[in-house]
Amino acid sequence: MSERPVVHIIGNGKSAGFYDPKVKGIKYTCNLPPVSVPGVRATFIVDFKMCKAMSEGSVTVPGDWIMGKRPKMFCEMNPTLHMRWAPQIKEFYTDKPSYANNHTDFNCGHMAVYYAAKKSNAKEIHMYGFDSLFTLDLTSCTDFYLNSDRSAANNTRLVDNWRPIWENMFKEFSDTTFILYHMHDKLKINISDNVQIKVVSKAK
Repeated sequence: MSERPVVHIIGNGKSAGFYDPKVKGIKYTCNLPPVSVPGVRATFIVDFKMCKAMSEGSVTVPGDWIMGKRPKMFCEMNPTLHMRWAPQIKEFYTDKPSYANNHTDFNCGHMAVYYAAKKSNAKEIHMYGFDSLFTLDLTSCTDFYLNSDRSAANNTRLVDNWRPIWENMFKEFSDTTFILYHMHDKLKINISDNVQIKVVSKAK
């Protein structure tokens, strides 16, 4: 049996800046992260809105892509576009755990971590830029190129949907170690023994 890999997932929150490009292991990104990630294996894409921006040319995502349920539907509705994107689409990954009510609640970070735990069978998953686990500040680098509702009411709705998925995912993959990087350790969910927090004072 091959050794289980170490995976680094760079999300879109402010704390993505805590990622150190010198680390070893598989590297996945979500949409377009706010930091340079050399040697990234693939970028996860889950939203219609992101696909629309890509189709219009207002957003360019380099490298290979792993696309979720809604991007798969988008490609099926736009076969010519699908053909143009085909060289970059590494795969469509539509698996979703039962504890995620729908693919809308199952965000890009969820999908990347779930894929790393389930399909890549990672022994460690290092998570950067997953700020919704620590705060109500859901500012994302995607806000620079995609219009998003960042009102307090909408942020509360989002974290109420997102956080229980994390709790269940960490429990499901109990033999995987999840390491979260943030500027403080005041996590907003209950965690199991396989979850660690690394407090980082400043970005690399």
